[in-house]
Amino acid sequence: MNNGTKTSDPGTTDPETTHFGYRDVPREEKARLVRGVFDSVAERYDVMNDLMSLGVHRIWKRHFVGTSGVTTGQQVLDLAGGTGDIATLLSKAVGQGGTVFLTDINEAMLGVGRRRLDDRGVVGNVRYAIANAEELPFAARHFDHVTIAFGLRNVTDKPAALREMHRVLRPGGTAHILEFSQVRPEPIRKLYDRYSFGLLPVMGRLVAGDPASYQYLAESIRKHPPQKELAAMMRDAGFERVHYRNLSGGIVAIHRGRRG
Repeated sequence: MNNGTKTSDPGTTDPETTHFGYRDVPREEKARLVRGVFDSVAERYDVMNDLMSLGVHRIWKRHFVGTSGVTTGQQVLDLAGGTGDIATLLSKAVGQGGTVFLTDINEAMLGVGRRRLDDRGVVGNVRYAIANAEELPFAARHFDHVTIAFGLRNVTDKPAALREMHRVLRPGGTAHILEFSQVRPEPIRKLYDRYSFGLLPVMGRLVAGDPASYQYLAESIRKHPPQKELAAMMRDAGFERVHYRNLSGGIVAIHRGRRG
């Protein structure tokens, strides 16, 4: 088994391929493979998140939205919103005078999210759409904020997604990215690697009946651009005032950038 020491995609000389975990696959195949992962885990996704993070993911998400600056009456686009945790928090922040667009490329995940928000009574200011982050079906300069939590690493063309986030923001609007990142302290990194590649697939098999998908999720974290690299990618996409903050020793990081 891979020991998890890889951190980010070193790049490939073949423009026709990309990474799916630690495998190189044709670029046009990645979206289908990622869709298969989330089709498989959709119904147990939140349970697995609670188990994998010991519930800490909920603290990360509350902090992410609570420090976003989203206020009453604003228009917010939540990309790769999945089962609706971020959209639920955003709905409270914008109030009935604002709107949250909960989107995901995966119909199964979006369906779970819609049912859960309905069950929680989160209605009236949330709209739903199947959307590919690389080609958003929204007009330019429409949103005050764009959020994406634990979804960017699954996007095939991350620079394209960042450009689309920039395009749909109003001048002065902000993009917010919450994503697994590069753990900084070496002792924590070693423990994290053992946990990710030892326990996660086992938990995936026992709870979700799908160890392969959780092996992929562990690998996708290591292939995601580390903090400084992602910040540079945001600047290349046109964002200003780009900055990031590590949480839990860099297990996750929050990146933010403003459209000028």
